[in-house]
Amino acid sequence: MVEPDPVACTAPIMNAMIDLTRLSKAHRVIAAGASALDIYLDLHERGFSRVGTTATCRIPCGQHDVGLVAGRHSMQALLVRIVPFLNARATVAVWVDSGAGQHGGKRLQLLLERLGFRIEAGARCENGVVVSAQRREWSEVANAA
Repeated sequence: MVEPDPVACTAPIMNAMIDLTRLSKAHRVIAAGASALDIYLDLHERGFSRVGTTATCRIPCGQHDVGLVAGRHSMQALLVRIVPFLNARATVAVWVDSGAGQHGGKRLQLLLERLGFRIEAGARCENGVVVSAQRREWSEVANAA
C-alpha cells in the first residue's frame, strides 16, 4: 500500500510559490514531485489553465515558463527531471521541508547553481520554506564554466 504524502501543497505554500515566481495566468507551468497533482488541481481552481505535470507532459521541449516542485522526495531527481521542460527565462519555486535541516538548503542552492539557476528569494511557510530561483543568462553560465 502506498502511503500518501503527509504534507500536501496547502494554501500558504501555494500562495508563496505563486508570489515568489510572479506567476500570471499567461504563464505555462510544469509541476513535479509527490505534490504535483495537488499543485495542478490547486492552480486550476485558481483559474490557471496552462498547467501540466511531468507525468502529463510527455516530451520536454523547453516550453514552460515556471516550474513548481514540492514533495518529500529527492530534490536532485525532481529538479533534474523538470529542467528540460523549462525555457531559457524560466523561474522555479521549490518547497523545502523543514526536516531537511540547514544542510538541505545548502545542497539545494548548490544543485540549483549547477543546473544554471540563481536563487532570488525565499519565504518561510508552514513546515518549511519556499525558494525561488531564476535561470541565469547564458553569458553568466559560460563565464562561470
